[in-house]
Amino acid sequence: ELVRQGEALKRTEQMVDKMDQDLKTSQRHINSIKSVWGGLVNYFKAKPPESKPEQNGTPEYYANSRLKEAMISSKGQESKYQESHPNLRKLDNPDNDFRADLVSSVQTDSYPKNQHLRAYHQKIDNNLDEMSSGLSRLKNLALGLQTEIDEQDDMLDRLTKKVETLDVNIKSTDKKVRQL
Repeated sequence: ELVRQGEALKRTEQMVDKMDQDLKTSQRHINSIKSVWGGLVNYFKAKPPESKPEQNGTPEYYANSRLKEAMISSKGQESKYQESHPNLRKLDNPDNDFRADLVSSVQTDSYPKNQHLRAYHQKIDNNLDEMSSGLSRLKNLALGLQTEIDEQDDMLDRLTKKVETLDVNIKSTDKKVRQL
């Protein structure tokens, strides 16, 4: 959702820039209509540069790299988590014992000799590892979201300044047109 909002902000900023360019062209035409001297000045003055048209009407927006990396990492960890979680994993083999997976993935010499107690300790360690992984994933997502929000906040500030300037220019141009 945040990436989509960033794309909308980027399109809005480009439309405001296009409106500003159109307004400058309008002011040149008004100066030409207003007086002969205005027409001569416009004739010798350099024309404003034309902006290149947008491709397919939608400019590309690139979310910040930190957010992209966090999202990709999160999706990878999510699939890994779903494969290992006893309630979410797909059990292809009904004889597959979850405890056997736990015993093989953790060193057995650091646990008690009792088999049931060892399996319980290993299960707790694996659960803690999964919790740590999940918290790490959430932290990365939160940092990525914060960075994206900061960038969009800066974009909103720029857009606000541009719109205020455009509003003043539109009022000025409107006043000039009414005087004609």
